[in-house]
Amino acid sequence: IALHLPGEAGLRQGAQRSLVLRHLTAAVPPDSVLRAIERVDPFPAVAGPIAPVERPDPASVRRPGVGRASSSVVRVVGTACGLAVSGSGWVASPRLIVTAAHVVAGQRDTTVEVEGVDEPLAARAVAFDPRNDLAVMRLERPLSVRPLRLASSAPGEPVAILGYPNDGPLSASAGRIGRTTLVLADDAYGRGPVTRKVTSLRGRVRHGNSGGPAVNTRGEVETTVFAARIGSEGGFGVPSDVVRAALAEAGRLVSTRSCVG
Repeated sequence: IALHLPGEAGLRQGAQRSLVLRHLTAAVPPDSVLRAIERVDPFPAVAGPIAPVERPDPASVRRPGVGRASSSVVRVVGTACGLAVSGSGWVASPRLIVTAAHVVAGQRDTTVEVEGVDEPLAARAVAFDPRNDLAVMRLERPLSVRPLRLASSAPGEPVAILGYPNDGPLSASAGRIGRTTLVLADDAYGRGPVTRKVTSLRGRVRHGNSGGPAVNTRGEVETTVFAARIGSEGGFGVPSDVVRAALAEAGRLVSTRSCVG
């Protein structure tokens, strides 16, 4: 659905006015349409460098460290410009969640859903960085789950891409870390080009993985996913040093600005 594409403001606004829905429901069952747009991840697709590494090892997702890290991966949900948005995030401290800026952009009602916790927790932004497509959210109360540690990315390192793709259940996909490079690219709003550091990633990256971690076999975060790669199976993440700096600066509440698209 074109609603997922950044920059397609007309289509997004049309959906709010039900113009798109009238055309879609004429072709497919209304229930299918509503499920398709119920929770949109305005997921960027980037024409960037391919991760020059071997194929992912499927066994990497079964390592004990990955299993432990999975309990610290959350679903991030909110409303922006009249549409529900769903992405992923990970626990950086008992009250701080790391996610992608485009997942929470323009929201005033962000909540975090945690496996094993009955009620969603309200979250407010304490860092919002559109250039690097990164946000840090503060929870209304602390979690008892184990925070994840950051690790410097190592090209070729096997990882598990963790998150809630397509607003489904928690999923782990095998991946492999590529290079961390300085590139000219758009920001979270599709504006640019801007200079930013990204880590390439080989593996299956889908809508809803935005903001989720790629963890090594020890369960450490090597990059935070923000985009898929155009033309091949892979994606891009925010490097750990950028995330570490954002966490260090997170403090007072900040605005999540306008919605994406």
